[in-house]
Amino acid sequence: MDTHTFFLSLLIILLTARLLAEIAIRLKAPSVIGELVAGVILGPSLFGWLEPNEVLRLLAEIGIILLLFEVGLETDVKRLVDAGRKSFIVALGGFAVPFVLGFCFGYWALGLSSLVSLFIGGTLTATSIGITVRVLSDLKRQQNKEGQIVLGAAVLDDVLGIILLAMLYEFSIGGGVSMANVSKVLVFVGAFFLLAPLAAKLISLLIHRFDSLSGIPGLIPTTMVSLVLFFAWLAHAVGAPELLGGFAAGLALSRRFFLPFGIALHTDENFANRIEEQMRPIIQLFTPIFFVMVGLSLNLREIDWSSSFIWSFSLLFFAIAFLGKFAGTLLIKESWHMRTVIGLAMVPRGEVGLIFAELGRVSGIFNNEIYAGMIIVIALTTLLPPFAMKWYCGRYANLS
Repeated sequence: MDTHTFFLSLLIILLTARLLAEIAIRLKAPSVIGELVAGVILGPSLFGWLEPNEVLRLLAEIGIILLLFEVGLETDVKRLVDAGRKSFIVALGGFAVPFVLGFCFGYWALGLSSLVSLFIGGTLTATSIGITVRVLSDLKRQQNKEGQIVLGAAVLDDVLGIILLAMLYEFSIGGGVSMANVSKVLVFVGAFFLLAPLAAKLISLLIHRFDSLSGIPGLIPTTMVSLVLFFAWLAHAVGAPELLGGFAAGLALSRRFFLPFGIALHTDENFANRIEEQMRPIIQLFTPIFFVMVGLSLNLREIDWSSSFIWSFSLLFFAIAFLGKFAGTLLIKESWHMRTVIGLAMVPRGEVGLIFAELGRVSGIFNNEIYAGMIIVIALTTLLPPFAMKWYCGRYANLS
């Protein structure tokens, strides 16, 4: 691609993603839906103005790593413990049931390979904590009992999802299940959980010192991006996906990170706030490129929409994705009203589901038809629950 053509392509991507994200927000839908639609419009599915290339893929890769950094930065492990056993039950039920049902229906009902079925099940486990927090905040329920249970469960879902993503990545590059590689990923994750507080404290002290001495602005974003890229490289070096490195870097610097062994070294909260504030514009610049690239990679024209497969596939896994998140709520002692609110809040897949689906496509695990079906499932589970929650809570606001 010529330099001037690349500049024009990037300009179109950024502006179109922003415009459609704004429209999505005005329609009370998550912004990620607008960015995904931007890719569908610009790509081969509709106008065909743009197509994925290596440069855009590289920018999208940076975007996804930074997105996982933000997820790690906002992960509140302490909230999970505070919410207690109910969050744990909701998270495990909502994680295990969609994964097992997704695999079983893919492998036995549809006759797909074990690797494809594992990726389908993995995609169905995700919960988008960003969308969940936004909806709970809009409904003024973030600090309520159900809000605390949901946020605690979503945190655990994030951690479990990232670990599962790392394992599926190993399966994809190895062509099958390898317990040695799974063990290596688990060791990597465990090491980061153990070393993250120490690393965060050390980094905080170093940057505090040099920030006061530096005569050039921008030290924090420069060092933070460098740290994220280093952790991503380190993740790849030990055989895990680069995404896990971004998540671990964010987790290490989270102002809410703690280690449940009583030996945590807490980061300076003011410093953590400055990291979030100064990194946010960079993250907001790169992450839309990833979601647009998801849409660009999808060619809806190649799908036989008259085929019963795409419709039965999408409806089947949408039902599993939707109802599966209610599994954990059936095991906690709360009113049916609260269980319904918690279940609806856990349904949105959003950007986390797209990360799973995109890894499946890039690895060659998903063909175009299955990839399209998963995108439909993710879009429906992302778009419908916020509206359903607002309607349900508005109608049954007086129930408890």
